[in-house]
Formats: sequence, C-alpha cells, structure tokens
Amino acid sequence: MQSISTTRSESQILATNKVLKNTYALLALTLLFSAATAGISMTMNIPSFGILTLVGYFALLFLTTKFRDSGLGLLFIFMLTGFMGLTLGPILNAYLATANGSQLVMTALGGTGAIFLALSGYVLTSRKDFSFMGGFLMVGILVAFLAGLGALIFSMPVLSLAVSGMFILLMSGMILYQTSEIIHGGETNYIMATVSLYISIYNLFLSLLQILGALSGDD
Repeated sequence: MQSISTTRSESQILATNKVLKNTYALLALTLLFSAATAGISMTMNIPSFGILTLVGYFALLFLTTKFRDSGLGLLFIFMLTGFMGLTLGPILNAYLATANGSQLVMTALGGTGAIFLALSGYVLTSRKDFSFMGGFLMVGILVAFLAGLGALIFSMPVLSLAVSGMFILLMSGMILYQTSEIIHGGETNYIMATVSLYISIYNLFLSLLQILGALSGDD
C-alpha cells in the first residue's frame, strides 16, 4: 500500500511539474509574441480598437477555452495574445508621445516583471495554498470591470484611477492564486494556466502605467 501511495504521489508531482514547466514556457512565448505584435502596431501607428478590443478579447478567450484540450487551443492562445499586443500598441504610442513617456513605460514594465517574479517565486518556494482566494478574486474582478466601464462611459478620471489601483491588487492576487492552483493540482491544463497568468500580467502592466502616468501628470 505504501509503495502504491508513493508511486501515485510521485506521478502527481511529475504531472504538476510538467504543467508548471509547460505553462511558463508557453507564457514566455506568448509574452514575446504579444510584444512583437505591439511593436508592429506601434510602427504602423494602428489606431485604438475601441469597443472591438472587448469583442475580440472575449471571442478569442472563448475559443481558447473551448479548444483548450486540443492543438487548436495553442493556435487560439497565440491569436488572443497577439491581438492583445496589437491593442496595446496605440496605448504605448500615446504614452511615448509625452515628455517622459519612455521612462513611464519602462518603469511600468519593470514593476510588472518584479511583481510577477516576486509573487510567483513566493508561492513556488513557500508552497502555500491560495485557493481560498478564488471566489473573492472573481467577484472583485467583476466589480472592478463594471466600475471601469462606468468610469469610461461617464468620464470619471478619479474612479478610473481607483479602478487601476484595484486591478493591481486583484491581478497580484490572481498571480498568487493561479500559481498556487498549478503546484497544488487545481489547474492541470497549461493553456488555461497560461491565459490566466498572461491576462494578469497584461492588466497589471496597464494599471501600473495608468497610475504612473497620472502621478506624473501625463495621463
């Protein structure tokens, strides 16, 4: 019995390590691809996508989720992250057009990387279980999303700034939660794990950029 239990435990560890390895490998590739499409968007000076950003995002997210267990899932996750990179281009161009835009972008980028590495590293080394945060994060993201729409529709910059602050906290929580789910076997699909981490990093970067821009007086 002990031998069977040990074998099962070892197989679970191997499966978890495989998901973790595949997730971080795919995350790195999607981030690079997203950066490339953002660069193309900036070079071509593509205008803002407006409402098409949400339509494209949810459509590609749906397709990625639907085909997460097949090779098409890989195609759609690159389409999703590539599309999000394209939508990022106009935003970056707007910031780079300001006096200290380059510094703002690099600071936001560095801050995003530091937060992600610190939080992921903490979970991987401590092995703490953050699954209890799942429900809270889902409700928080829904509230923040609706508040963000309200700030956009009614042109409320203060509320928009508050939403960015909420998203920084929520996306940080999502990184803790998703990394914990991977190492504790709650998430066994590396495509969905990658999507969750990518979206967290994307929103974390934009939120940091908006707050830094507001503090510098460029937003």
